[in-house]
Amino acid sequence: MEKVIEESCEKNSNCDDSLYIIIPAYNERDNIRTVVEEWYPIVEAHSGNGASRLVIIDDGSKDDTLAILRSLTEDRPLLEVVAKANGGHGATVLYGYHLALNKGADYVFQTDSDGQTRPAEFEQFWRLRQENDMVIGWRKGREDGCSRVIVTKVLKLVIRLCFGVSVADANTPFRLIKVPTLRKYIGLIPENYHLSNVLLAVIFSKKCCAVTYLPITFRPRQGGINSINIRRIIGIGWRAIKDFSQIAKVISSK
Repeated sequence: MEKVIEESCEKNSNCDDSLYIIIPAYNERDNIRTVVEEWYPIVEAHSGNGASRLVIIDDGSKDDTLAILRSLTEDRPLLEVVAKANGGHGATVLYGYHLALNKGADYVFQTDSDGQTRPAEFEQFWRLRQENDMVIGWRKGREDGCSRVIVTKVLKLVIRLCFGVSVADANTPFRLIKVPTLRKYIGLIPENYHLSNVLLAVIFSKKCCAVTYLPITFRPRQGGINSINIRRIIGIGWRAIKDFSQIAKVISSK
């Protein structure tokens, strides 16, 4: 990893950019230690002269996820643990984005706490940061089940119908975002919205921002229980269709 990072610095004029990695967590006691151990070296390598942070946001976990996280901060000065009342994944991600903006980050990277993404694939995103407003992972050949693949395809169709744009993979939890652009458009996402990453991808596309999609590995959940089932997915889908038509008008008018 060190060699790759050195090459990245040589190719980019500013290696002092601060990076906030935002990871929501809910009942992830089986995964959270490994996730921190895997992602912490990334934020260390891109420390931004000490301004970067790995931010894990506990979304009201009912197990001992929060206690484990707090124990991990003892020897990791760039690890920041935030506890909040349960609000769901999308709302927690949005909370994290606002936190990063308030802390003055230069770039924000978001991934999840279930171990499905690979930190080794981060560097290719970082190398593209200056010429892109957002770099998003495209889950090519994903390994988390056929039902999830179908949901992604349906979502892509719904987005095209409601917003008139085509996105490769709108809800991927592996994205690097340039903060000035995020700050410009984050106000278009309703407070505590449950599909904040989807809307972010749509907004950046509608506003003709520079967005690049890169293929990434997407493994099966590495442990614990998936809190999203088919019934919830269907419910979220119907709600999304209702919301999208109203949100599309707001985005187009601003």
